[in-house]
Amino acid sequence: MDNPGYIALTRQSGLMREMQAVAHNLANMSTAGYRREGVLFTEFVQRLEGGAPSLSMAAANARHTSAAQGALEASGGPFDVAIEGEGFFQVETPQGERLTRAGAFRPNLAGELVTADGHRVLDAGGAPIFVPPDARAIGIASDGTISADGAPVAQLGVVRAVDPLTVQREAGVLMRVDGPLEPVEEPAVIQGYLEGSNVDPMTEMARMIAVSRAYELGQAFLAREDERIRGVIETLGRS
Repeated sequence: MDNPGYIALTRQSGLMREMQAVAHNLANMSTAGYRREGVLFTEFVQRLEGGAPSLSMAAANARHTSAAQGALEASGGPFDVAIEGEGFFQVETPQGERLTRAGAFRPNLAGELVTADGHRVLDAGGAPIFVPPDARAIGIASDGTISADGAPVAQLGVVRAVDPLTVQREAGVLMRVDGPLEPVEEPAVIQGYLEGSNVDPMTEMARMIAVSRAYELGQAFLAREDERIRGVIETLGRS
């Protein structure tokens, strides 16, 4: 395969990754706390030998997660919480501490506050949160302070990355941070609400159509390029 073919293949590979991101977004447009993911295309330029023009290829290995606020939806659950504005909740997973915007919490059999996947929710000091099982009324203030029957028992940890570029999606609604964290000074935690996905289905459908058409054009180019090379080989074989 010659250079035009390799260039087209790198573009097709990037378009395939973008289509996967779109499909993932559409599959999670109803997932609480989910944030839209995109693909960033970059250019890789390689100098060729013999004074030939440089070769430019596309790469789509970088991903971008939208920080746009999702719609707040009333759930009425006493342990359901949403963050209005910046910040993440801290949770403990087998792989280490992670961040999430999905605030559908509940107490487990041990009285620890956990996520829908069973990960323990951490307080402002990085410790698991315990909720008295016999508490009749649970209140959660805007700063994340949890009260049981009027008595404070813990405070939800609401943090942010010092460098937003260090926040990487790990799986679903979990984020990994490869850098230091800092507490949000004045968090806005709302009890009885969940933050919906920030995916716009109409935008994603339009994006899917555009990516599909671009991929089809690339496939057509590769087919014509293959026919051209075959024709050259057949011509040289007859000479």
